Formats: sequence, C-alpha cells, structure tokens
Amino acid sequence: MSDEASPIRMLPLSAIVSSRRGLTYHADQLNGEAVNAVAYFNMKSFLKAGGLNVAGTKTFSGAVPSEFVLGKRDVLIANTDVTPGSDIIGSAALVPPEYLGRSTFSHHVTRLRVVDGTVEPSFLAKALLVERVRHAMRAESRGTTVKMLDLSGAMAIKIGVLPHSEQCRVVSILNTLDTAIHETEAIIAKLKAVKQGLLHDLLTRGIDANDVLRPPQAEAPHLYKESPQGWIPKEWEIFSLGDVAESLVDGPFGSNLKTEHYVENLGVRVVRLQNILPGKYDDSEPVFISEKHATSLSRNRVGGGDVLIASLGDASYPVGRSCSYPVELPDAVNKADCFRFRAGKRCSNEFVMLSMNGSTIRGQVRGYEQGVTMKRVNLGNLRRIWIALPSLQEQCRIVEVIQAAHKKIEGAAIESQKLRNEKAGLMDDLLTGRVRVTPLLKRLR
Repeated sequence: MSDEASPIRMLPLSAIVSSRRGLTYHADQLNGEAVNAVAYFNMKSFLKAGGLNVAGTKTFSGAVPSEFVLGKRDVLIANTDVTPGSDIIGSAALVPPEYLGRSTFSHHVTRLRVVDGTVEPSFLAKALLVERVRHAMRAESRGTTVKMLDLSGAMAIKIGVLPHSEQCRVVSILNTLDTAIHETEAIIAKLKAVKQGLLHDLLTRGIDANDVLRPPQAEAPHLYKESPQGWIPKEWEIFSLGDVAESLVDGPFGSNLKTEHYVENLGVRVVRLQNILPGKYDDSEPVFISEKHATSLSRNRVGGGDVLIASLGDASYPVGRSCSYPVELPDAVNKADCFRFRAGKRCSNEFVMLSMNGSTIRGQVRGYEQGVTMKRVNLGNLRRIWIALPSLQEQCRIVEVIQAAHKKIEGAAIESQKLRNEKAGLMDDLLTGRVRVTPLLKRLR
C-alpha cells in the first residue's frame, strides 16, 4: 500500500508528545533587561484561532533550566483562560523561528514536545486546531471564572495523524491561506486608518465647489474662520446639537423599560447600549418588548436612519459613540443610556452620526464626561455639543465619500471572511483525512 493511500491514524496525544507545564515567576523577573533575558510566552500570547501574538512579548530574566527552553520540536497550548469569551483553552501555536532556543513559557502554558518521528510539529499545531479537538479540549477544562485544562484528560484526546508525506503539503496549503488572510487583514487595517484620517479632514476642511478637499487652514487661511470648534470653512456655521435636532431624547425612565419587560416572541426591538458601535449598529443579539408596551413608549420610537448615541462608555467603547439605526430593520424603542437624535432641516442624520464619531466632537464629549469606571454624559450636556455644519449639499457629498471608503473596507472584510471559511473547510477536510491532499492537488493543477 502506498503512503498516499495509507489511512489516517487516530492516536492519543500522549502517544505523540511529552508534556510539561511552564515556569512560575515573580513580577520582578518579567521584562528584565539582563543580558541572558529570554522571551516569555503566557496565556495572553495566544490567539483564539491559533498562533501567537508576539507583539509586546515579555522577557524573563530568571534562571531557565534547559528543559524549559523552547525548541523546534515544540508546540505550545494554552492551559488557562481568565478572560470570558476569549476561548483560548487548547489553542495551539508553533514557536516562531526567531525565538527557538531563546524563549520559555509560563505555568499557564503547556509545552508539547513531539516524540513521534512520523509527526511534524507544524502538522500537529494545525491538527490541534480542528474543531473536534478544540471541542474536546474545552470539555477537559475546569472552572467558571478561571478555566484550567485537565492535562491528563487532554493527553487522552485522539489526534488524526496523516501519512508523513502528506503532512507538510497540508501545512503548506493552510499556511498559504493564512498568509492571504493576514495580508487581507493588513489591507483592512490600512483602509480603516485611511478612513479615519479622511473623516477628520472632511469634518474640518470639507469639500469645495469643485468637489475637492479644501487645503488646510495653514495653507489657505482666507478659506477659514474661527469658531467655538476651532477653524472651520468660512461657509460653515456652528450650532449646538440641541438647536439642530428635530428631537433628541434619552430612553424611558428605568422602571418603564426593564429586563423583565422583554418577551421571547418577536415584538418591537429594543435599542440597547451594546447595539451602538462607532459607525455600526450591532444587531447580533436583539431583544424585544410587546407591541402593547411599545405603544406606551411612543416618545422613544426609533426609525430607520435615526442617529443613536451612547451615553455610557469606557476606554474600549467611548462615550458619545454613534451609529445610524438600519433602514432595513423595523421601528424600535431606545432604552435608557441610548440617546435618539433625529435631524431637523439644517442637517442630515448621517452627517451628524459621522460628526459624533469624529475627533473634534469626541474631544467636546470628554469635557462633559462624569464618572470613574464607566464614563457618562447626560442629555443636557449632549445638547450643548457644538457641531460645524456645511450646506446640506456638502454634507451629502461628505457622507458619500465616507460611505465609499466604508464599502472598500466591507469588501475587504467579505474577502477575509471567505478566506477564513475556505480555511476552516479545508482544515476539517484535510486534517481529518476526509479529503486527501494528493487528489486535491491534482484537481487544482
């Protein structure tokens, strides 16, 4: 029987590797600058989808016994998880080549050293990421707030081992997809940075009659005037949000809309704080109230295109972040801590939403923030926020430019997801032996 036709072997992890948990440490041993300091991987180094995030890798200045130095036959897995939802238990990673022989690992990490000569470490690192294996790893984790992997149970999990001649080719195919995914993600990050810079320029310089971004104030001072919001194009006017709103309301008083009012059957959507992301409405976990109860909250009705503004925030999700309520969704009601803005005749909803997410208004909101852990802005202060408004025609053009930039990001995100889906399908097919690599390569030629 040829190697290509050999069946996949199902081996317990204990038959493939030896295992060892890493070093414990004292705080003063991390990020040491001693000559002999080595890189130190801990649970925070792991990515949910596998691999290591080496940015910000700590160094360890304590004595490292030789058995804790990472080498080329080693695969690392996370055995502890303290962050709810991070799902890193059992996440696997190869040691990057530049860290071989000069890195170690924490007691929250388990080193798997491949002792079976027919198994390539690069293949094992991929095989550990198959969903069947990840599911088994989760089943062997214990705890609620802090999850810890039961290593004895994990070592009994069976791994599908392909014939040696196929392993490297499978890894090469999957690595090619990984490279494409990373490149697409880099493009997305660049496009987002360009969009943010463009948004700042458009909200401070605007677009002139020739459909061109105005030059900066320093280069063309005659095109600008001073205002409470700084230098703005001379055609623009400054208003408060309260002055340009047809209506601007907070959610109903707490007792009028609480969690116990939610219904299991489809009713009227409730806009909650977690739905409001900067420039995006997150409808991933909708909740509803009855039509009858929604009727009593008519003042808080939210329609397609209305602007939603968060009154609470933290370092990750800033106070005052804003999005538009999607026009394709049915009307909703806004909950407390979610402001609903509806534009009057001087402005468009979409332009106000963009302005709320711009750096100039963000700076004003910070000046009104109250609170320590969770920052808050109240409705009265929100009404005082200054907004610089060009003509409605220029507002619409600015919105169009930003929407075009956003579509590029969405297109790249769709491509990234397609690559991820393709990788997930191939991983499941190739690493379980459902599809053999040689016939696949012949079809691809």
